[in-house]
Amino acid sequence: MLSLEHINLRRGPDLLLEDTSFVLHKGWRVGLVGRNGTGKSSLFKLIMGELESDGGSLHLPADWRLAMMAQEVPGLPQPAIDYVLDGHKALRAAENRLATAEAAGDNHAIAAAHGELEALHAWQQPSRAATLLAGLGFSEAQQQQPVSSFSGGWRMRLNLAQVLMTDADLLLLDEPTNHLDLDAILWLQSYLIQQPGALLVISHDRAFLDATVNQILHIERQKLNHYTGGYSDFERQRAEQLALQQKMHDKQQAQVAHLQKFITRFKAKASKAKQAQSRVKALEKLELIAPAHVDSGFSFDFHSPEKLPNPMENLDGVHCGYRSAIKQEPPGQTRDDGEETIILRNVSLSLRPESRLGLLGPNGAGKSTLIRTLVGELPPLAGRFEKDNDLAVGYFHQQQVDRLDHNDTPYQMLSRFHPKWSESQLRGELGRFGFQGDDVFAPIGRFSGGEKSRLALAMIVQEKPALLVLDEPANHLDLDMREALTLALQAFEGAVVMVSHDRHLLETTVDEFWLVANGSVTRFDGDLDDYARWLQQNRRDGKPAREEKTDDGLDAKARRQLAAQKREQLRPLKKQEEKLEKQLSDCDHQLADIETALGDESLYNDDSRKNEMNGLLGNQARLKKQHDDMEEQLLEAMEALEQAESELSE
Repeated sequence: MLSLEHINLRRGPDLLLEDTSFVLHKGWRVGLVGRNGTGKSSLFKLIMGELESDGGSLHLPADWRLAMMAQEVPGLPQPAIDYVLDGHKALRAAENRLATAEAAGDNHAIAAAHGELEALHAWQQPSRAATLLAGLGFSEAQQQQPVSSFSGGWRMRLNLAQVLMTDADLLLLDEPTNHLDLDAILWLQSYLIQQPGALLVISHDRAFLDATVNQILHIERQKLNHYTGGYSDFERQRAEQLALQQKMHDKQQAQVAHLQKFITRFKAKASKAKQAQSRVKALEKLELIAPAHVDSGFSFDFHSPEKLPNPMENLDGVHCGYRSAIKQEPPGQTRDDGEETIILRNVSLSLRPESRLGLLGPNGAGKSTLIRTLVGELPPLAGRFEKDNDLAVGYFHQQQVDRLDHNDTPYQMLSRFHPKWSESQLRGELGRFGFQGDDVFAPIGRFSGGEKSRLALAMIVQEKPALLVLDEPANHLDLDMREALTLALQAFEGAVVMVSHDRHLLETTVDEFWLVANGSVTRFDGDLDDYARWLQQNRRDGKPAREEKTDDGLDAKARRQLAAQKREQLRPLKKQEEKLEKQLSDCDHQLADIETALGDESLYNDDSRKNEMNGLLGNQARLKKQHDDMEEQLLEAMEALEQAESELSE
């Protein structure tokens, strides 16, 4: 097992971990979470021996093999599959010994090297490397291409494949899903579940964590806090702890106030001096419990669109693709208007204010091409494309983030949107996106990928879009910001079209899925679990999944349609339940405010405030009656929903 005992860890002047401990057992799969800058990557480097602790001790079994995913790949000339095979250190060492023995003509050493290769099942390793690459989206032809021919994101996939090749006893993965599409993520999580070694993974993808880990290690306030279960289990357990901590804090604060009041009133009176002094000692000994603190600085919403055209866009038989650059010919000669490359054919789609579309499909199938057509970057090559002239579109994509002016600052960017705003207004708006203090005047070139993405989202919010077109908006965002984005999209009044590999974001913000595959765009009548099965069948057959009949006589498409109809029937009941829950919560907050006001002693001693007191008591009685009525309505709504779900499942 790996054990960290009373570890202190600094990075420069910052104290990341202080007197904290953790034990990782063989076979555990652990998700390492915490806000950016809390020390997750530094902890990885400590475990790998790349950093030294400032105190405490780290113990590792002597025979454990460790492997950590590299964050950069040089532009090597070797084929991709050979680069991945380099991850199997024992294989490469045995191959080198064989080559040395053969060069020396040492038959004994040659036989020994062949024995090592036999024990390592060397003949199987190229096939295994090819399987890893295929799972991560590389075609057979791409596996033979030089590493230098791939872009940065695809080189990161090569790093991931190489580290998976290691057969490590402890595998350390830092944001392995950042450069993967949904198809590759689904493959990766199934692979990690089956691998026997221990796993320590940093990820901001909650669905991925839920699927792959059985422990959570949370870094907060320089401590390592261990939770059993997946990420959703961690959230529930932490919420319970925070609620209990807040309750204890509130109780203790009441006790402190009582002691302080006694001391203030009686410390000057000789007859009470002894008792007052004992209270002072009690107060000094009282270990103050910190108030519950949810470590998130993000909360934002999209402003109401100035106009909501209906329909926003209509596509009828549209061909989507590219047209090569127009050739400039000498005067008097004909001009070549460029060659057309059609990616998607006969796309028919209507976007309305209530549209919430998630685009699914294999990598390279044309999702980005469709998105660029919707926002007007690519003109349609054929068909009819109608777009309302007053439509305001908010478009998020990684290239937009990368193109931010490195010399600009968040303050300058926002002030161009709101030239009449005061500094406090500009700072307040930027603060909602996590830009505080001097950060608002810092040059963008210093920012991390996550900070740049937050800034790009902040600028889109200022545009008051009616249609949001989002291409991988969660890339580089941490879990807190992803949750803030989820809540903002849920409350957004306009239409949404989104491509994302974050399943939680998709499942909680879109209402229907469209499949981009095989040169077409069609409605996908199912959920993400159905899509995962479609992908598996697609990989097995090398073509779109066949619709197989089941015992109920329905094919897969018919069953997905039936499931969608059932969900639609349940939607009004779910909305009613959610509405009542919100009303009940609002009522609780109002009652709490009244009870706080009624706790003011001067309210009862001051005759001039009698009407105020009576008003508060009257409102308290009214709200309590409303509270009881809403509780009863909520119970009835929950029972109705439960009964409907039971009937539909039969």
